[in-house]
Amino acid sequence: MKSKFSDIRNDYKRHALTRDHLEPLPLLQLRKWLDEAMETGQTEPTAMSLASVDVTGQPSQRVVLMKGITDRGITFFTNYLSRKGAHFQENPRASAVFFWPSQERQVRLEGLVEKLPAHESDEYFNSRPRESQIGAWASPQSERVTSREMLENLFEELILKFKNKKVPRPPHWGGYLLVPHRVEFWQGRPNRMHDRFEYLLNSNNDWDISRLAP
Repeated sequence: MKSKFSDIRNDYKRHALTRDHLEPLPLLQLRKWLDEAMETGQTEPTAMSLASVDVTGQPSQRVVLMKGITDRGITFFTNYLSRKGAHFQENPRASAVFFWPSQERQVRLEGLVEKLPAHESDEYFNSRPRESQIGAWASPQSERVTSREMLENLFEELILKFKNKKVPRPPHWGGYLLVPHRVEFWQGRPNRMHDRFEYLLNSNNDWDISRLAP
C-alpha cells in the first residue's frame, strides 16, 4: 500500500568522495567533516544518534551531543545511572551516527566505551552553564517520575541549596569515550550511487580503508 511517505526522497548532488580525499586516520576525517558542517551553519552539527545494547541484546538509541575528539575517540557526557549508563556497565559497546543534511553526509562509528578520568569530567562540568550543572543534580535520568512539577520543585530546591556556592559535579554524572574500531564515511550521490568508505582497525592497530558499495 502506498503511503504519503513513499515519494519523499532527495537526489544528492552536492559533493563527491574519492579515496584521495580521505585523511589517513578516521578521526582526522571526522574532524574535517565536522568543521565543514559547522562552517555551513548545519543545525546541531555535533548531534549524534548513540546506540547501546542491554543484556538481552536489545538495542536502544538516543541523540546526544558529541563534546570532543581525541586521538583515540569521541567524548560525550551523561548520567551514569541512566539507561545508557546501565547498558555500558553491562556491555561497554556502542555505535554512533552523525548526519548532516546540508552536506548530504553521514558518519558511522562502532567501538568500545570507557569512562573518562574524573578530572576530565570535572573540567567539562565546570564549563557548563550553572543551570545545567544544577539540572544534572535535579534529574534522576531515565527513572519514572510523578510529574513535571516534582522535577521543577527539586530544581528550585537545589538552586537554594547551592546559592552562592560552587556546584560540584555529581558523582553519578560524567563523561565517556567511544573508541572506534570501525568508522564509515557516507557521501550522498545522484541516483542512490552513494560514495562509502570504511576505516577498519586491523590486528596491527593500523587502519585499512576500503570503498563499499552503496
